[in-house]
Amino acid sequence: MKTGSRCSAEPGGRSLFILLLASLFLLSCARQPAYPEPPVRESDVVIDTHILAHEKPVFYTYHYHGKKINFFVFRTGEKVLSFLDACASCYSAKLGYRTGDGSVTCRKCDLRYSLSNIEQGFGSCFPIAIDGRLRDGEYLIPVSRLQAAADKF
Repeated sequence: MKTGSRCSAEPGGRSLFILLLASLFLLSCARQPAYPEPPVRESDVVIDTHILAHEKPVFYTYHYHGKKINFFVFRTGEKVLSFLDACASCYSAKLGYRTGDGSVTCRKCDLRYSLSNIEQGFGSCFPIAIDGRLRDGEYLIPVSRLQAAADKF
């Protein structure tokens, strides 16, 4: 009898365990990933523009006061642009963007932006631009700009 009782409780325990593992897996996938740390020189993040392909974002994670500030940089035409991996209206979900086919798509509201027109933005959901500057084959982003964006992460 004890064996029968144990067996009938075991499947329920397994189901609960599997449900718990599935929940943990989904929660871990629901947050922004961590990317490589960007190179920093003095007061700027320094991105070598030679590694940037046309409309192929390269993602980075800048660490500041325990926060992971994710951003991406890419080349479009003759310009290099950078944006936070955070949507202007959906940033509180901390999901960021997924990329593909020359675009980025907000993981929260599923709004898609073509990288060739990303500067225009529209509606309340759009990537938050980070000002940077080109100099001698490098794209420089002031660390202070990333630090100021910590509240989005």
